Amino acid sequence: MRLDLTTLNLVLAIEQTRSITRGAEREHLALAAASKRVSDLEARLGVQLFERRARGVEPTEACRALVRHIRSLHASLHALESEVMEFARGIKGHLRIAANAGSIAECLPADLAAFSQAHPQIRISLEDQTSAEAQAAVAEGRADVAVFTAPLLDNRLQTWIYRPARLAVLVPRAHALARQETVSFEALLDYDLIGLHAGAAAQELMREQAQARGRTLNARLQVRGFDAIAQLVEAGLGVAVLPEAPAERFAKVFEVKRLRLSDDWAQRDYVLGVARQERLPTVVQRFVDALCPGHQEAKAPTAPIKTTR
Repeated sequence: MRLDLTTLNLVLAIEQTRSITRGAEREHLALAAASKRVSDLEARLGVQLFERRARGVEPTEACRALVRHIRSLHASLHALESEVMEFARGIKGHLRIAANAGSIAECLPADLAAFSQAHPQIRISLEDQTSAEAQAAVAEGRADVAVFTAPLLDNRLQTWIYRPARLAVLVPRAHALARQETVSFEALLDYDLIGLHAGAAAQELMREQAQARGRTLNARLQVRGFDAIAQLVEAGLGVAVLPEAPAERFAKVFEVKRLRLSDDWAQRDYVLGVARQERLPTVVQRFVDALCPGHQEAKAPTAPIKTTR
């Protein structure tokens, strides 16, 4: 079944104006031609799209479903047009990256800047997602590259070690723990913890570690963004576990202190993943070569957590 764009745009116009007459005028069609297009489409789909009323028409549920797809199609066409037009301006490729918050806060920006400078003809799009979301985006073709922390949740991805990373602890400068330089996770369980939203790697990892010790994680506040976490810690509302690099930066800006987290699981890796295929697209291959020059394959952990960021 073929659906032409003129008819789909007509349906959208009628749905918005609640009138076949006004919809036809907006799409520069004769009323009779517009009515026939709608009738033919309804016959082809086997559903009624509009309920005819005295003062116009009312879209049916089937029509509302169709309109959602039409709007999605318009967005895709707009993106297609924008991307193709970039080739006229010298752009030779588009790299879509989905990355977790930790990698964006610690190491990815500098590497993206270096890659962009070396390849100015490649346009880069970056979206902040959880690690699970980033992996799914690549596996489903919505992104070209994912940057995330283990575990690997989808075997459709080929992965490499990108950068080592470590979790640290942030406490108020007047906090009892601030007299120490290193702290264990066991000691943190006596205090309220401020973390990212549910599904974030550190949050889920801490929850599992607490359960393994028969303890409860006192997740008092959960927010989006490391800056918000630092400000809440400074206000004395709790302590936090977050990536070491932003923790060090916050310790210079806010009235907080960074402590070393002594547990082995505080050491982790950022992983770069792409869709598994025999030959990578040139743009993706260049990015992998730039960020993972040694091409060290990432190994999935033996006891993966359920969700990650």
